[in-house]
Amino acid sequence: MNNHLIKDQINVAQANFMAKVYAWMAGALCVTGIIAFVVANTPELVLAIVGNKLMFYGLIICEIILVVYLSSAIHKISVPNAIAMFLLYAAINGATLSIIFLAYTLESIATTFFITATTFGAMSAYGYFTKKDLTSIGNLAIMGLIGIIIASVVNMFLQSTMLYWITTYIGVFVFIGLIAYDTQKIKNIYEGIYTSGEETIEIEQKSAVMGALSLYLDFINLFLLLLRFFGGRKD
Repeated sequence: MNNHLIKDQINVAQANFMAKVYAWMAGALCVTGIIAFVVANTPELVLAIVGNKLMFYGLIICEIILVVYLSSAIHKISVPNAIAMFLLYAAINGATLSIIFLAYTLESIATTFFITATTFGAMSAYGYFTKKDLTSIGNLAIMGLIGIIIASVVNMFLQSTMLYWITTYIGVFVFIGLIAYDTQKIKNIYEGIYTSGEETIEIEQKSAVMGALSLYLDFINLFLLLLRFFGGRKD
């Protein structure tokens, strides 16, 4: 009876924790979407960011630095700083992603977002509720991601249409797998913290932010890949 009670307590705590993860992720997506839309509809900002290669690539480098620093220093920085850095990353990402509003129609962007959200919801639910260990799927997805990155860099020089679409198809399956894997991993990490007795408000909040960052990255990358299929180019 006690074991069932403890399990129920863990399940409730996990559900509450994952609700926080999804809330932070949704908040970051809103920040990204709003910033992207505002930049795309402000000619001065388009010229300053999208029209300036130095600024554009500088922002991308800032994004990489923010993610690497946040991931490596999460245990050292305060919760407010972790949240601020996550939302700053989402805002900068929105500025760089504003280019999609210039290239694609609003209707196709909305359609692709709906398809991405539906796919994300299904795979994240699978990762949360399945009893199957998804570690092997996660490892394959990570290896696939490394291959995609290498192939994409090579294709910057080759400019091969075939390689472009091969990496796109593989990329969709890679991030579908990562969504399920990352959801299960985040859930299991929290269970480990809870059962070890190390749970504190600070640890929970930091874990929620990092979990939200992982799922946010999965969502954004899947969205960009699906946009290649469903995005309608502006005339």
